[in-house]
Amino acid sequence: LDGFAVYENKAIIGLVTYEIDGSECEIVSLDSLSEKHGIGTALVEKVIETATKLKCVKIKLITTNDNLNAIRFYQRRGFDMTCLYHNSIQNARRIKPSIPMIGEYGIPIKHEIEFEMKLPKK
Repeated sequence: LDGFAVYENKAIIGLVTYEIDGSECEIVSLDSLSEKHGIGTALVEKVIETATKLKCVKIKLITTNDNLNAIRFYQRRGFDMTCLYHNSIQNARRIKPSIPMIGEYGIPIKHEIEFEMKLPKK
């Protein structure tokens, strides 16, 4: 996977990984050790810039239904909710049984939600 990192005092404080597949870019992971400081936004903007330069038509990502912070974060940055994969986590647990039953805010983890951002043609 390709990615970008943000450092502070030689330590990584933010990381995004992504994968380009043809004309689509998928954000695979986004992590920030310090929220509300623009780290996640800067990393996503860097992926948008890179995907645009590579002539991708869209960026997509998937998160789970309990991840309210990610759902809010991506929508505020122009990503649109495009698909709900109903009960998909049930299948994922067959492969990775360590996925918890209950996630953030006490919400049962059941579904995956896909977001996408269409990129301008250049």
